[in-house]
Amino acid sequence: MAASSGYKEYAAGFVAGVATVVTGHPFDTVKVKLQKHNTEVGEIKYRNGLHCAARVLKTEGVKGLYRGATSSFVGMAFESSLLFGIYSQTKQSLQRGLQTDLPQPRVIIPAAAYGGAMISFVLCPSELVKCRMQVQGTDSVVPKSSRYSGPLDCAIKTVKADGVTGIFRGGFATLLRESIGNAVFFSTYEYVRHYMHLQLHQNSDSSQRRHVVDIGIGVVTGGLGGIAFWCAVLPLDVAKTIIQTAPDRNDPRNPFRVLSSIYGRAGLRGCYAGFGPTIVRAFPANAAAIVSWELAMKILGIRRD
Repeated sequence: MAASSGYKEYAAGFVAGVATVVTGHPFDTVKVKLQKHNTEVGEIKYRNGLHCAARVLKTEGVKGLYRGATSSFVGMAFESSLLFGIYSQTKQSLQRGLQTDLPQPRVIIPAAAYGGAMISFVLCPSELVKCRMQVQGTDSVVPKSSRYSGPLDCAIKTVKADGVTGIFRGGFATLLRESIGNAVFFSTYEYVRHYMHLQLHQNSDSSQRRHVVDIGIGVVTGGLGGIAFWCAVLPLDVAKTIIQTAPDRNDPRNPFRVLSSIYGRAGLRGCYAGFGPTIVRAFPANAAAIVSWELAMKILGIRRD
């Protein structure tokens, strides 16, 4: 990374967040429904992600797949802005004095984990609202009298019922997911990007071809990074969904206790509920995020080595 560009790194991250929601929110809705319905007693069970998506489309239409998207847009846009900005600037600080072009785990992992930990405080409230909106649609056992009319109504009722701390329910699970997951994501991204550049740019003899190659590399590195992220932390995400959508404020909030309970009822499959739509979503959503981020940095004049 070139010298610090201040707000530009955060602006580029904001663009990446918007691209992620537009591309990936319908898959996320299916994932959350599978995690809620297929891990708890008394809920209607879905055979798979396709079955879930088909039921949502049949009963609610396309808007059902974008349920909770408003809070997701707000949360993801600011989350990505912070994540990519903090990662870029922390990475730059940590690699000062290192005379190598090779990706350095001692730089990438702490920078990514720190960025992930910081964004969890922004992401947790928006994800709580998003998840609660998503699970009250098709096949929900939540009484209609207890349902939310929109994201703002959900946030207000949550604060009234549980206090300000209630909006941060699932915060520990979110922090673990984001710090561990982003360390895995950026490590995968940086290593795959480095070696793809070595192989492909040797044969790129024009600026137009290099531009096309860069977009292709962004698609592959972002997609693989996203898959690696979710393979590593999906059980924590399942626990977070259960914690944030539990109707009783006294339900356990320790993600490891929740996972132990899920494992006892549904086995390892329960801990990876929503795996199909999550992986299907991971590649295009994160590919869109990385391509948008890298293009925005070029437009804003931020140079990457």
